Amino acid sequence: MPAKKKITTVPLTGVALIKETCRLIRQARSLWEAHRNNACRNEREKAINLYESLSEAEREKVPQVLRVWLRYRSTKYFGEHRTPPSR
Repeated sequence: MPAKKKITTVPLTGVALIKETCRLIRQARSLWEAHRNNACRNEREKAINLYESLSEAEREKVPQVLRVWLRYRSTKYFGEHRTPPSR
């Protein structure tokens, strides 16, 4: 049985916050490409929450490819006009 991961409760700031945001967007993108939509939706929500907590200058440090993907998928495939997933 693998060891449990330690959960840190220290809020992320600065470079660590930007890195975590990019990691979550990349993770959501890979889940999207693997056609795992529910998992993608969860990772995307986490990424959006972190992205919205960034300042304008910090948002510019997130690669443009990731920003465009996050906005495009958010509005086209997961927007308010879409039917929510069944649970």
